[in-house]
Amino acid sequence: MKKIDLIIPCHNEEDNIERFFAAASETENSIEDCCFRYIFVDDGSTDGTLDKIKALEGAGYISFSRNFGKEAAMYAGLKASAKGDADYAVVIDADLQHPPELIKEMLKKLEETGCDSVAARRVSRKGEPVIRSIFARLFYKIMNRFSEIHLADGVVDFRIMSHRMVKTIADMPERCRFSKGLFQWVGFDTQWIEFENVKRVSGESRWTVWGLTKYAIDGFVDFADSPLKAAGVAGSVIAVGSLLYLIAEIIKTILMGKDTPGYASTICLILFFGGVIIAMLGIIGEYIGRMYIETKARPVYVEKESNIENHK
Repeated sequence: MKKIDLIIPCHNEEDNIERFFAAASETENSIEDCCFRYIFVDDGSTDGTLDKIKALEGAGYISFSRNFGKEAAMYAGLKASAKGDADYAVVIDADLQHPPELIKEMLKKLEETGCDSVAARRVSRKGEPVIRSIFARLFYKIMNRFSEIHLADGVVDFRIMSHRMVKTIADMPERCRFSKGLFQWVGFDTQWIEFENVKRVSGESRWTVWGLTKYAIDGFVDFADSPLKAAGVAGSVIAVGSLLYLIAEIIKTILMGKDTPGYASTICLILFFGGVIIAMLGIIGEYIGRMYIETKARPVYVEKESNIENHK
């Protein structure tokens, strides 16, 4: 019998838990010779999410002491799955935007191709704000152009993975996590399944504009050092340009006599170069900040309670 762990990050999803469990159970029954183990990760919910999870028969859960974010929730679920004996693990959201019935197709493709992962990719962003869609596509283009990994446009966290891939990712202890990048970085063969965007069944998305912006910056900085290189190149170009300008001014003074410099142009140059320097320091600071977080070696999350040990 194939054993599949379902890793479900949850934050204030009390209205969706029972619907998700019913849909996932229906999918489980439709797959021959298959057994699901549910690993719900309550990411510091402030509503009745945890109570709803506890009421589900046979469901395992991990509850955080506070909200640590979806990345931490996925990591906790992957760690729990890696310690078990499941053949595969699926990362899936509880809001039903990731259709549980797609797991059957994912599993079939994984077994037919012999790959280690089958991931879902949205082919449309129907129902999503236009501005958000534009910036999302822009993020993928920039990420693929300047980072060491390649992300397919529209890729989501919803995927099925082999146990060895799960264990590899769970063994990566970094604190600043960007799972979409980690899934690609480990290098295991990944196949894709396309699906249409699905609206949330209940509630509103917890992602704010600032949250998505920060998430994009985190992902880019975690997998690209090109901004540091760009800062170095820009600094070198400005230094050479300044030197050439200085030589030109010296020659001009020798040949034409002393000239009174313009106040406005001097102020403009000072402001320009000051802005460039501050921008460079900001870029460098982003990387130093992540080094600072990693060296403190704080845990990615703090577990408040769990019953996973009883649901192996």
